[in-house]
Amino acid sequence: MLSSMLLQVQLGVQEEVADTLARVPVQAHETLSVWNLALKGGIVMIPLAILSVVAIYIFIERYFAISRASNEETNFMNNIRDFIHNGRIDSAKSLCRNNQSPIARMVAKGIVRIGRPLGDINAAIENVGKLEISKLEKNIAVLATVAGAAPMMGFLGTVIGMVRAFYNMSMAGPNIDISLLAGGIYEAMITTITGLTVGIIAYICYNVLVARIEKVVFMLEARATEFMDLLHEPAS
Repeated sequence: MLSSMLLQVQLGVQEEVADTLARVPVQAHETLSVWNLALKGGIVMIPLAILSVVAIYIFIERYFAISRASNEETNFMNNIRDFIHNGRIDSAKSLCRNNQSPIARMVAKGIVRIGRPLGDINAAIENVGKLEISKLEKNIAVLATVAGAAPMMGFLGTVIGMVRAFYNMSMAGPNIDISLLAGGIYEAMITTITGLTVGIIAYICYNVLVARIEKVVFMLEARATEFMDLLHEPAS
């Protein structure tokens, strides 16, 4: 008899617990997608998105511009040497005009100065070389600025998000929920992740471009030296 009563009580408790669980609303888990994270990052995500677009645009544009500048026509300097030694200065000038490269423009300035002191020719070539390098370095400083500013802007967004989270907790009064703080913190950290990501990408792109520009600089210096040497060579 006692066992039967205990069994009935146990079954009743189980049914009550099942009814209670059935009435509890099931919260749908939110999927962490890039779009959802971007929306939760706040207004700081807008300038970070702009900085990322600017960094990608500058990298692609400068990469192709530097690649074009580093292309050198085969036997260009050999043809220049033959024209100068044969006294065909106009042919050498025409060859430089038809070759749209920094080396051709630099050599063309030296050809125009033939007949003047070698110091003047060398100075003219160096000035053109510096001008060509400055053209290649266009907007490189902006890319470096993005690499430094994006992480700082991400940290700023995190601080703003943390202030908002603690403000919401203070306004909640005694009804403080741990999810209120946790949600505010993870939303605030989104800007830090985004800022660091944009900064790292911009930093890598900046160093890639700088390395390629240095190769062009070495090539221009080598061709300038080669041109000055051929002016010292006796005509055959």
